[in-house]
Amino acid sequence: MKSIAIITARGGSKRIPRKNAKDFCGKPIIAYSIEAALNSGAFDSVMVSTDDEEIAAIAHEYGAQVPFMRSEKTSNDFATSADVIAEVLEKYREMGIEYDSFICLYPTAPFVTGERLKAAMDLLENNDVDSVITVVRFSFPPQRAFILENGVVKYQYPENASKRSQDLQPLYHDCGQFYACRTKPFDQYHSLVMPRTMPIEVPEEQVQDIDTYSDWMMAEIKYKVMNHLE
Repeated sequence: MKSIAIITARGGSKRIPRKNAKDFCGKPIIAYSIEAALNSGAFDSVMVSTDDEEIAAIAHEYGAQVPFMRSEKTSNDFATSADVIAEVLEKYREMGIEYDSFICLYPTAPFVTGERLKAAMDLLENNDVDSVITVVRFSFPPQRAFILENGVVKYQYPENASKRSQDLQPLYHDCGQFYACRTKPFDQYHSLVMPRTMPIEVPEEQVQDIDTYSDWMMAEIKYKVMNHLE
């Protein structure tokens, strides 16, 4: 399959200003996603979709392509990742280029490796599935969650209050790192999680949402520990 890695990196970020270009352990955080995609050897092209000239310059510096800038329509707070991907694929079609598959790779994913991206693309190509995503197991069973009512703690699911954790079905959530998809079903569903989606389970220590400064600090600590950095 002809495939492309699409790294979605707009310039605006309210909670961590300039997040996608911010230094993370010695280089812009987006550089880790670019390098992982290039090192995977799994893609015919590695591109960055951005509306920001500084991010575009960083992308070029680390070896990614920026053949066109993102539109204003897909650069606002309400545009979804699927909207961005659809625009990128359509722009390539206008250039006469079709891709059978793609990875939507987030720019704040420093724990992603080329090996994991290659594994995802291999799963996508060798199985009858629409997409492959990374998931992580909840560290505590959500079935035993509390809710607060009038200042009082109550079980949300009282039927699970006395059950052992190991007797409850494991539940998982999206790592928010990447989505490997076949293009045809994506065009049909306009979604990155489709009816036939396979998981790649990722250890909790290699997962970190980066939405606040506290998240950022925790991600840097994890990265330094994993890579034996001071």
